[in-house]
Amino acid sequence: MTTIAVFGSAFNPPSLGHKSVIDSLMHFDRVLLVPSIAHAWGKSMLDFDVRCRMIEGFIDEIGQEKVQLSRIEEALYQPDGVEDNRSVTTFDVLGALQQRYPDAVLTFVLGPDNLMNFSKFYKADEIVQRWSVLACPEKLAIRSSDIRQRCINNQTIAEFTTPSVQRYIQQKKLYIQQ
Repeated sequence: MTTIAVFGSAFNPPSLGHKSVIDSLMHFDRVLLVPSIAHAWGKSMLDFDVRCRMIEGFIDEIGQEKVQLSRIEEALYQPDGVEDNRSVTTFDVLGALQQRYPDAVLTFVLGPDNLMNFSKFYKADEIVQRWSVLACPEKLAIRSSDIRQRCINNQTIAEFTTPSVQRYIQQKKLYIQQ
């Protein structure tokens, strides 16, 4: 039976903190990185396609063949929904992925920040009944917010993310306050 880790995050941008979580998931057959298309609690994020491009470069550089980008939230997103109902829920993501991989055992991976808020997730009780949930702390405490702040302050981010993500951010002048 195939085992799949489903690692959802804003990936705004992908960081070496994300990589430290991914490194601990290599016992799974596949690791899906699932960027949020709209944040459940209203956080501002770069455009979904921009973050996906960074994730693709990030995946290439970390050199883990089991790791793949999943754009499942793009297929589920309904931008014309009621304002409080525009985000794609973890429950919906896991349900759609289970349909896509019917014979797989899915494990939802969350970081320490989301573990404390898990009870607020839509259908949290049903999630733990239908799928495994793995709280996976970063071995390297690098937050995407650290990268964004360093960009605002015109500081190097080389030790916080992969070279391709760093180049992309610099070339596109991302996270610089206008």
